[in-house]
Amino acid sequence: MKYGAFGLVEVLGDANAVLVADQMLKAADVVYETKDTKCGGHALVFVSGSVSAVKAAVESVKIDSPCKIFNSAVISNPSDEMVEIVEEFKRRYNK
Repeated sequence: MKYGAFGLVEVLGDANAVLVADQMLKAADVVYETKDTKCGGHALVFVSGSVSAVKAAVESVKIDSPCKIFNSAVISNPSDEMVEIVEEFKRRYNK
């Protein structure tokens, strides 16, 4: 699958991940892809869309954050390897 960009936002806890995902989905024309939970309860939320939409979505939670944002990133034109990583997270989470 081809993606224009991925947006990643790291928060603490699943409830905060839901809040962040909701805000990003409302802020721009992005698609929720998956989340990955790391040790310590940190959750990494992934969205995709055009580069401009993903940037707007990620910026929306950085500017008006519903919770503490630990890290965020926008990956434009992701490599095949990055796409495979996100697809693996989706498979793991959706089992």
